[in-house]
Amino acid sequence: MAREPGTTDLPVSPARQDIASLDQAGLAAALAALGQPAYRARQVLAWLYGRLAPSFDEMTDLPASLRQGLADRFDLTHPVVLDVQRASDGTRKYLWELPDGVSVESVGIPLGDRLTVCYSTQAGCAMGCTFCATGRGGFARNLLPGEMAWQVALVARDFGTRASNAVAMGQGEPFLNYEATLGGLRFLNAPDGQAIGARHLTVSTCGVIPGIRRFAAEPEQFTLAVSLHSAVQETRDRIMPGACKWPLRALKTALVDYTAGAGRRPTLEYALIAGQNDTHAEIAALVSFARGWLCHVNLIPVNPVPGTGTSRPDDRRIAEVASVLRNAGIEASVRVERGSDIDAACGQLSQRYRAGRG
Repeated sequence: MAREPGTTDLPVSPARQDIASLDQAGLAAALAALGQPAYRARQVLAWLYGRLAPSFDEMTDLPASLRQGLADRFDLTHPVVLDVQRASDGTRKYLWELPDGVSVESVGIPLGDRLTVCYSTQAGCAMGCTFCATGRGGFARNLLPGEMAWQVALVARDFGTRASNAVAMGQGEPFLNYEATLGGLRFLNAPDGQAIGARHLTVSTCGVIPGIRRFAAEPEQFTLAVSLHSAVQETRDRIMPGACKWPLRALKTALVDYTAGAGRRPTLEYALIAGQNDTHAEIAALVSFARGWLCHVNLIPVNPVPGTGTSRPDDRRIAEVASVLRNAGIEASVRVERGSDIDAACGQLSQRYRAGRG
């Protein structure tokens, strides 16, 4: 019997794979192994991460035999939304269940005609930052490239608009899941995916130096943010125990090298914790760390997390810290928190239903 043009016989393989585990190169290789031309991979990518097809059957511009062959080899299961919470400022927090029962959270933050999606790269986190809800629940597993891209795409669909920005600032340490994180970024950046500009895609790390050095060499203009939170080694080791293997001196060297090599300015995130890292000595150390090279300090008044024993400084002290940095010639801003009334702000994601739900 004549075969459809552009198709090949697709013998069923006993080993099935989650399609979300493939990055762009993996997707291209899988289609090539099936004897397909290169453009088929772009078509499948568009269906998966642009149009959000829930099954291979809906990929109607693929030959029927290819759709069946893909279904024989790959599982395609979107995250299922378990809960959506809506904040007074329009922010929405999503609790997703993945196919293996693991749950993660992501956040949609609208501002005018823009939508920023904060997504997770791991289920839980092993870094153990004392002021963060995510680390208190421990680490479950790394997320797959497609699981990251789907978080952003599904949030955007719920808002009825495209995401203008996406930030890997949800649960997890992205650079401890480096390959999958880059795979997710590239799906989000792809014209056939979410088509978000590279400079509007940000990765936040606790300071994993090998990841920073790899990230500097990537060809895309992705943006880097580093959770610093103290420039005093003893304080940082106490509040960020998972990062103590990467000392501050080595971290600064890596960041200075990053700006020189990549030509991009990283952001230093600094969660202000009353009585811990907002003292005059702590801020003097922050000035010393940030002065003299290309960076931006983003001050984040710490958000309330039950059981952490942390509190934010008063508004006067926050303004004083910002003024000290600016007077030292360091570009600084104070983050306007969004979604704190639904525990959707920085450090508050904990993979739990709201009270009374589950």
